This record gives sequence, structure tokens and C-alpha cells, in this order.
Amino acid sequence: MINKLQDSAAQALRDVADGATVMIGGFGTAGLPTELIEALLDQGARELTVVNNNAGNGDAGLAALLAAGRVRKIICSFPRQTDSHHFDALYRSGKIELELVPQGNLAERIRAAGAGIGAFFTPTGYGTALAEGKECRLIDGRGQVLEYPIRADFALIKAERGDRWGNLDYRMTARNFGPIMAMAARITVASVHEVVELGQMDPEAVVTPGIFVQRLVRVPRQSTRGGGFKPGA
Repeated sequence: MINKLQDSAAQALRDVADGATVMIGGFGTAGLPTELIEALLDQGARELTVVNNNAGNGDAGLAALLAAGRVRKIICSFPRQTDSHHFDALYRSGKIELELVPQGNLAERIRAAGAGIGAFFTPTGYGTALAEGKECRLIDGRGQVLEYPIRADFALIKAERGDRWGNLDYRMTARNFGPIMAMAARITVASVHEVVELGQMDPEAVVTPGIFVQRLVRVPRQSTRGGGFKPGA
């Protein structure tokens, strides 16, 4: 019987090795798999390469992983914001490597990995420092840069519901990078607020098919102080 539900986040992340490449879903805090990141902190893997839209907010989640000195390199599109002080300190002291990728390129490089695309040309970044050392061509009279897929050992994503086969749907903006990261990793771990019986999810509403998900972790829903839910949380 296929049952991908894990007893805990710790069990789901038991085999993350030092030096692994880990994709982490989320756009800011929307869709950020906080419980999985906390479990990764407890698990102890070091020298990680992390792929995320940004470089952490405040002191929790991805920022805590950086602050603990567990990340060797980060691949992201938006590393600096008002509360990215942990990344700023690490980067200025030369303790973390940054690969800056325009957001559209980041999404497409991840998607290309899941789709089996070897490489692709894009006009984004052409003629800038981001194109230095990369193959460039004129295609239909427009400058293009060759970009390669980003693959990962693990993807940590957050969904709204799932079944024991790993089929997922998402809540609003929490969807963001989750579906493409699930396709681009060797092992995808998804946290969900609700686990339903097989057949309860409308097949037309399944966003990530279970074939792309290897492990599922049920986590409690976190409410705001006022009693409501954060949009896309």
C-alpha cells in the first residue's frame, strides 16, 4: 500500500546529507514550510546549497538556517530586504556564496529541471553582469543568454491538502514555487495542513500529482493574533 505520510518532519528529513542542494518553497513567508526548515535545523546537515526566492526574513525559518551557519551557498532572486540581516552579515563577511538569478529565470530554471530540458535561451540578463561567462546569441535579432536547469536533492514545500499518495493542492499564494520545485528534486517533502482519504480530492483540482512527492508531513495550521489566517499561509 502506498502511504507517503511520515510520522514526523524529523523522519521525513532523516537522510539530508551534508553538502545537499535543498529547494525551499515560499514567496517571503507565503508558502514557507517553516516546520520543515525547523526540522532541518534539528537534523544537523551542513554546507547546504539552498534555492529560494529570497534569503530569509527576520530571525525564523530560512533566516534561522543561515544564522546557524548551515548554508554554504544560496541561489535566489531577492537576497536583500529590510529584515535580511543574517544574510547581509554572512555575505559581507564572505561566509556565504550568492548566485543571483532574476526571478523569471529562477522559476524557469527550476521548471526546466522538472521538464527534462537541457538548457534554454532567455533575453533576461543579456548585456548585464549576470550574463558574464555565459553563452550568448542573437536569436530573431534579440540578445539571449543560455541558462541551465537547477536540480536539487530535496525540495521542501508547503501545501494545503494531500492524500497518502502525495497528491497536493495549495491555498492561494502559498502555491508559488511549490509545484515546480516538487518536479525538480530527487526527494520532495511536502507539509500539509490536512490529509484526506483517497478519492476526496477532485482530480481536476490536484496541482501537484503524487508522482512528484515522496514524503508527506501533517502540520498544524498557524493562526494570526487576531484569529484569522495569513493570506496564502
